[in-house]
Amino acid sequence: MEMRAVYASCLAELMEKDRHVCVLDADLAKASGTRALYDRFPKQMFDCGVAEQNMASIAAGLSSYGFKPWIESFTPFASRRICDQIAISIVYAKRNVKIVGTDPGIAAELNGGTHMSMEDIGVLRSIPGMVIFEPADPVQLRAAMPVLNAYDGAVYIRLFRKELPEIFPTDYRFDLFRADTLREGKDLSLFVSGFQLKDALEAAEILAGEGIDAEVINVHTIKPIDRDKVIASARKTGAVLTVENHNVIGGLHSAVLEALAQEKIPACAVGVQDRFGEVGKMPYLRRAIGLTVENIVETAKKAVALK
Repeated sequence: MEMRAVYASCLAELMEKDRHVCVLDADLAKASGTRALYDRFPKQMFDCGVAEQNMASIAAGLSSYGFKPWIESFTPFASRRICDQIAISIVYAKRNVKIVGTDPGIAAELNGGTHMSMEDIGVLRSIPGMVIFEPADPVQLRAAMPVLNAYDGAVYIRLFRKELPEIFPTDYRFDLFRADTLREGKDLSLFVSGFQLKDALEAAEILAGEGIDAEVINVHTIKPIDRDKVIASARKTGAVLTVENHNVIGGLHSAVLEALAQEKIPACAVGVQDRFGEVGKMPYLRRAIGLTVENIVETAKKAVALK
């Protein structure tokens, strides 16, 4: 199932149970997968048009009256375009709004560099009190949706729209503030977010065949990061690698390094190397920007060699 279909299905369940849950979009309901909800919940769905800043302000106002708004748009328009509204109208004002940015990073594909938000986590992570979450598969997203809705505060959800393989078991228990260890290891701590979890696990298998035992930890919540788990794993293995579909400045890599600031542990990164995106399909973009399984394997070896 597409991630946006899981997202829409979970929203429908939440809206059915609570009339205060509502959704605001910026003329992108079809792209976000929520178009059918207009027929089912006409009083809980609002199309704000291509006016994302206004959408965020309306959501803040609705929250003031006890509603639980979810706002959605392509990732650059749900982060950098509405940064001031998020900072002041939502977070500073302590409003309960969930902000969904779809097609993060290279997932924007043919929409090109203008739609490739390589910096959205960095933009929003610096706002005090902001929570930032990125699901890795449909199971995790489904488990997270009711938890996110119940959380009283601003959350930014970085949502891959298309299909992703199921990685977590059906009985997976989600904790918003605790990272998940999917593979134990002793030679390298591999911290990964988003759709690249599958790549990280594949890379760990290859590394195991070459004598490197990698621990794979899915950091689904980049802020606040699970600092205790990051430090404990890094101390155990003595080497760190971060993998993310985001600029290595300001995102997961920065968050991990901040947690490890007092530790003398080498750390390397697979991510966007401080550049804009370009037009292309995923296989090409992965190679051009350096987000392949092969990139993870080679960089992991460099990290281990630094010990």
